[in-house]
Amino acid sequence: MAGQLQNIVWTDGPPLRVLACSMGNGTSRLYSALAKTLNSSAAAQHPEYLESPDPEHLEPIDPKELLEECRAVLHSRPPRFQRDFVDLKTDCPSSHPPIRVMQWNILAQALGEGKDNFAQCPVEALKWEERKCLILEEILAYQPDILCLQEVDHYFDTFQPLLSRLGYRGTFFPKPWSPCLDVEHNNGPDGCALFFLQNRFKLVHSTNIRLTAMALKTNQVAIVQTLECKESSRQLCVAVTHLKARSGWEEFRSAQGCDLLRNLQNLTQGAKIPLIVCGDFNAEPTEDVYKNFASSSLNLSSAYKLLSPDGQSEPPYTSWKIRTSGEYRHTLDYIWYSKHSLSVRAALDLLTEEQIGASRLPSFNYPSDHLSLVCDFSFNKEPDGLS
Repeated sequence: MAGQLQNIVWTDGPPLRVLACSMGNGTSRLYSALAKTLNSSAAAQHPEYLESPDPEHLEPIDPKELLEECRAVLHSRPPRFQRDFVDLKTDCPSSHPPIRVMQWNILAQALGEGKDNFAQCPVEALKWEERKCLILEEILAYQPDILCLQEVDHYFDTFQPLLSRLGYRGTFFPKPWSPCLDVEHNNGPDGCALFFLQNRFKLVHSTNIRLTAMALKTNQVAIVQTLECKESSRQLCVAVTHLKARSGWEEFRSAQGCDLLRNLQNLTQGAKIPLIVCGDFNAEPTEDVYKNFASSSLNLSSAYKLLSPDGQSEPPYTSWKIRTSGEYRHTLDYIWYSKHSLSVRAALDLLTEEQIGASRLPSFNYPSDHLSLVCDFSFNKEPDGLS
C-alpha cells in the first residue's frame, strides 16, 4: 500500500501532516475519516468535559468501510485475535434487539509510552498512529450500542470526532490530576468516556462525579447517564468509572466505591431504574469494593461470572502484563447489572493464555493491557419494581 505525506492546515492550529493511503483509483476514506480529526491542541480549548454535537450536522461514516481502512493501516501486523460470543440466555425471548455494552480500559497513550514500563512490549507496538486503529478495529468489530472507556487521552482528536460520525453521542470527564500530564509531549489528561448510539437511545440525564474517599475529593471520576431506549421506552442508567490503582490502596478504593454506590442509589431513584456499571475497579473479587457492589441494595450482579461453570466465579484475568517490576495477572474489570431487571443474553469470551502469548499485553496484536468486555443485555419482561 503506497502512502504520501500531505499537509492539512486547520483554522485553529499549525499544519498537520497525515498519511493519505492510496486504495484503488482514489484516496482512501481513511484520509477523510481518520486523518481529518481535531488536532491535539484543540483539547486545551474545551471545557473540563464535552458532550458531542448532534451527529446530524456531521458527515456520517460507514462503519464497515472504516473497519476495512483500519485493517489496511494494520496490514503489516498480525491479525486481530478471534473471540466468540457465548450464548447465556435463550429462554426469555425479547421483541426488541439486545443492548450491546462494551467496557474497556484502552490504555492511555501517554502512560503506555511514558510511565507503564512494559518490559516485553516493543516500542513500535505502542505507536499511536497504528495503535489507535487497533482500538477502533476492536470497537468496530463488536459495534456496541453503549461504549464505556477508561484511560482515554485522545478523546478530542480521535474518539469524539470519529465516533460522532458513526452516530454516537459521547461525554468525557478527565481526571483532575491525570498522570498523563507528567509525560513529555502528552495529549492532555486521561479520563472516562461514555458513548451511546443516538438511533437507539435518548439522553434523559447526565452527571459527572468526582469520587470522594474518607471525606476527600479524589483523582478518580465517574460518568452516570440515564438513557431512554427508543424501541421500548424503558429507561436505563449507565455508569462508567475507574478506581484508584495499586496495592495498598484497598480501603481507599472501597471508600470510592461506597461513594459511587450512594450516588447511584439516588440517580436510579432508589433502584427503580435498571442499572449497568462498567469499570476498571483495579480490584480483585477478594477486595471490599467488589463485595460492597455484590451485596448492595441496588441488587447488582457481575455479568462475566456467568461464563464460569458454576456461574459464580469471575474470570481468572482481565489484565495481563509484564512490567520491569514483574508480571501481573489480575481480574480488575467488570460489568455490573441489575439482576432483577436485566438479563445477560451473551458475553464475549476472553482471550486464552495461548492467544495472549508469552510477552503478554499490550502487543502488536492487541492495543491495551486490559481486555475488552462485551455483553448483550435485554430488559426482563415484567420488572418487579426492583433493579
